[in-house]
Amino acid sequence: MAERLVIFDTTLRDGEQSPGASMTREEKIRVARQLEKMRVDVIEAGFAAASPGDFDAIHAIAETIRESTVCSLARASEKDIERAGEAIAPAERKRIHTFIATSPIHMEKKLRMTPDEVVEQAVKSIGWARQYTDDVEFSAEDAGRSELDFLCRIFEAVIKAGATTLNVPDTVGYNLPQQFSETIRQLLLRVPNADQVIWSVHCHNDLGLAVANSLSAVLAGARQVECTINGLGERAGNAALEEIVMTVRTRPDIFAVDTAIDATQIVPASRLVSQITGYPVQPNKAIVGANAFAHESGIHQDGVLKHRETYEIMRAEDVGWKQNKLVLGKHSGRNAFKSRLSELGIVLASEEALNAAFARFKELADKKHEIFDEDLQALVSDETVTPAAEHYKLNYSQVSSETGETPHAKVTLSVGGQEQEAEASGSGPVDAAFKAIEHVAASGAKLLLYSVNAITTGTDAQGEVTVRLSKAERVVNGQGADTDIVIASAKAYINALNKLHSSQGRVNPQKGEV
Repeated sequence: MAERLVIFDTTLRDGEQSPGASMTREEKIRVARQLEKMRVDVIEAGFAAASPGDFDAIHAIAETIRESTVCSLARASEKDIERAGEAIAPAERKRIHTFIATSPIHMEKKLRMTPDEVVEQAVKSIGWARQYTDDVEFSAEDAGRSELDFLCRIFEAVIKAGATTLNVPDTVGYNLPQQFSETIRQLLLRVPNADQVIWSVHCHNDLGLAVANSLSAVLAGARQVECTINGLGERAGNAALEEIVMTVRTRPDIFAVDTAIDATQIVPASRLVSQITGYPVQPNKAIVGANAFAHESGIHQDGVLKHRETYEIMRAEDVGWKQNKLVLGKHSGRNAFKSRLSELGIVLASEEALNAAFARFKELADKKHEIFDEDLQALVSDETVTPAAEHYKLNYSQVSSETGETPHAKVTLSVGGQEQEAEASGSGPVDAAFKAIEHVAASGAKLLLYSVNAITTGTDAQGEVTVRLSKAERVVNGQGADTDIVIASAKAYINALNKLHSSQGRVNPQKGEV
């Protein structure tokens, strides 16, 4: 029988370090529910000491998730670990993931500690963590550039102290597959009691080798891989969960391991994370890209029609590619609508939120002949800001654009319950709408990103817009969806303004890197 490969998902922690990918508490809970539905073993819900918002989100996830282990990252300090322990306390399965840097450059330049001091601090951190849980993971930050003898020394010490999982991160994406696998082999050979713990890897994608390095480590004996949905993460990102899972599942002749992942939930997870963070998935992305199972070449098409396996090594439906039409329309009832949301793993915060989403569904049903699951995901995106935090609300907009004339927009916003109007001209209808909104909001925010994606096919498809704003080192994403792309754009801009106003975006969301 194949050995178990533990899938440790850090989308909510490392993935959130992507600029503008900071998620609200409610968004994190939605992603966590989907990860649990996909049967992820460990969900790293955040960094409890980073901010009160991170602490609250981790605590809420710990109260919600029952099947997966809920984990919080913590530096090797007593205060960090105390916050992590408090945050994960409600979880049925809980883990603390503590780390300290081990490379010469990090110890000398960042920590300003001697190797002896680093080992001593690492051992203390395990003792502190074990006061809250027996499931303790230790990471040697920048292990990919650390000296092997020192890695052996510190790993031996933390095993004696009670660590149960040892993580070997290629923090800066510097290693090559053969080099990294040899590091894992040497650690397994040289560290006393290496067989008493699970060896883990966490690889970054700076050279495009995160998945290759992770898989080479699995071949060398690692039995946990830390990864993210869509490969999301700081800088060039992390190893993509979907690529790790489907590689070991597709090549059992090479890998003597398998995961517990329900692969049919991969594409829904990918779409959810993309929609919430505003990071679109490139069409040629492996597994979850729109073209991953498309065949343009006549030779390929002919081969697939005759026998699928001539050009396809996986079945699209096995990873969740399917068209689920929602057989609901403007005459459908609220209970049927709520039931379908539940099937999609969408749980709205209140009856008020459900009623608002149902009203938008009815409006959409009048505009579109067919409504897809993707449309429903977009409908609930308007609930990412709670009513209490909805300082700005779009009540009315009128935008004119014609050949040879300057586009013009007129908007009416509710600001703290008071209606205000504004007009503006712009280089295009969206630019005019944004300027009109800014006349009212006067936020002073800088527009970093404006992105438009069609949610489904057809000319009646909803457009999903992502707007990224920054102000005073705070970066937030706003989302909006509508069959009218200008309205969708205005919704997205206002959604981002509400997040800025309610401090949902955070400065330096994480204080550490693994």
